[in-house]
Amino acid sequence: MKKSPYDLSEEQMSWVLDTLEGMDTEQKIRQMFCTIAYLDDENYLKGISEGAFGGLMCRTMKKEELIHLTSYIQSRAKIPYFIAGNMEAGMNQCCDTGTRVGCQMAIAATGNVENARKLGQVIGEEANALGMNWAFAPVIDIDMNWRNPITNTRTYGSDADTVAAMGAAYVKEVQKHGIAASIKHFPGDGVDERDQHLVTSINSLDADTWMETYGKVYQASIDAGALTVMAGYIMQPAWSKRLHPSLKDEEILPGALSKELLTDLLRGKLGFNGTIITDSSAMAGLGCAMSRKDALPQCINAGCDMILFAKNMDEDLEYIRTAVRNGVISEQRMNEAVVRILALKAALKLPEKAAEGTLVPSLEKASRFVGCEAHMEISRQVADESIVLVKEEEGVFPITPQRYPRILVYPKESGATDLAFGVESRVEAVVNRLRREGFKVDVYKPSNGFEGVEAPVSQVTDNYDLLIYVANLATKSNQTVVRLEWAQPMGADCPVYIHDLPNIFISLENPYHLADVPRIRTYINTFGSTDEILDALINKMTGRSPFKGKSPSDAFCGMWDTRLQ
Repeated sequence: MKKSPYDLSEEQMSWVLDTLEGMDTEQKIRQMFCTIAYLDDENYLKGISEGAFGGLMCRTMKKEELIHLTSYIQSRAKIPYFIAGNMEAGMNQCCDTGTRVGCQMAIAATGNVENARKLGQVIGEEANALGMNWAFAPVIDIDMNWRNPITNTRTYGSDADTVAAMGAAYVKEVQKHGIAASIKHFPGDGVDERDQHLVTSINSLDADTWMETYGKVYQASIDAGALTVMAGYIMQPAWSKRLHPSLKDEEILPGALSKELLTDLLRGKLGFNGTIITDSSAMAGLGCAMSRKDALPQCINAGCDMILFAKNMDEDLEYIRTAVRNGVISEQRMNEAVVRILALKAALKLPEKAAEGTLVPSLEKASRFVGCEAHMEISRQVADESIVLVKEEEGVFPITPQRYPRILVYPKESGATDLAFGVESRVEAVVNRLRREGFKVDVYKPSNGFEGVEAPVSQVTDNYDLLIYVANLATKSNQTVVRLEWAQPMGADCPVYIHDLPNIFISLENPYHLADVPRIRTYINTFGSTDEILDALINKMTGRSPFKGKSPSDAFCGMWDTRLQ
């Protein structure tokens, strides 16, 4: 506990050991669970509070609800709770008025590590003001496979050095504000094209390449003092077999259940000494590996100290109770896990804050920090610096009402996601901004025509001067593919007028749409669709501001034809 990342004083270590000594087995088991909160209903919170769990993760709520939740839970807790959240792009993922600085890929597109630090600063200040203390971030996966439906803009891109530098910068800064970072998703997502939420996926790199990429990335954040690691349901067969040569293919386990990966690789070779938590235990990636009654104890024995969420809390608690009672989880292993949990709470000074009365936040403090102007200015700066002009038809910019008075917009929109990526009706927001600039804008609506009996080409070429495609298709958990789909008949809204009129394709979310529109001549990635981003986009398209961002991953999707004009 004296060692990094906890760095506890003698007094703090005494609190950990004294607290452990005063706990019975049931209390220890409950500390190993981090539950979830969607609302601040009194009866709901009463159940969580009486559960005496180690922590809870908050989904997006109103500021007042979050303050009520954290105040209710912490004021009644014998041992302070972890209050966690997905703090990847900003505090908007926890609080509806929190600042969205920019997704991690937008930060990477600025090419400035200082912006990763600023992301950690904004999140640290706002989370602290809301009484939260654990960021399930940064995502230090590497977006090696553009088809992966869940990493995508949540990552710092596909370059390991960039991911390492920006991940470490976030870790250092957010932890300065009393918020534990959780680097995720070990042993690393982004290689497979499948989603670990839905299936046990595979990081298929050979062991040496993994160490040169993911190993480098994790080492950088560990060296930066990362307090926690989130283990995913992702296999890394090469390292599993290097560490356990006799392992059969069917015996290979994903990160959260693998002793080879957690104890031997993460703790042994990479030297991580902090707290390990599973990714959501409700994921199918865990269920695909083994029966739940065996999987939860296996997570603990593999090296996880906490289990995130439950499918049924009563049942899951009983699985762990039974494993402890039967010796499947030894008392020594249980105590090791609880010591790491308590050591993390001590490192965050939660006991001292509870004693001082500063653990419970105030609405006044939250109102000063959450969504404040200084933080919004950082959001505007990141928006200005991150938008990428991936390819450009010569002479198409700037767009002005004099050059292109009549615009036809083709909308592609899926709306918001449960990860707080994507926003409803953002195509409409783009259209409204264009109209305010003085353009006459129509929005394409598919006709009821049939293949071979469609409107003439001249209906488009005679009535419009510029065609703009706006795609707002965010990556989603539980959606295995994030690709463009086209209207009937026969892709009626496909970009087929590229030889007749100037065309611009704008992707507000997924940066890899060029795979489906390879011959589009002008293509823009914005990595988000907030008002700040859309304002910056219009400024750049109209020539008031230059495009400054650089692609942090291969927007051409490894295809030769996507580069053609």
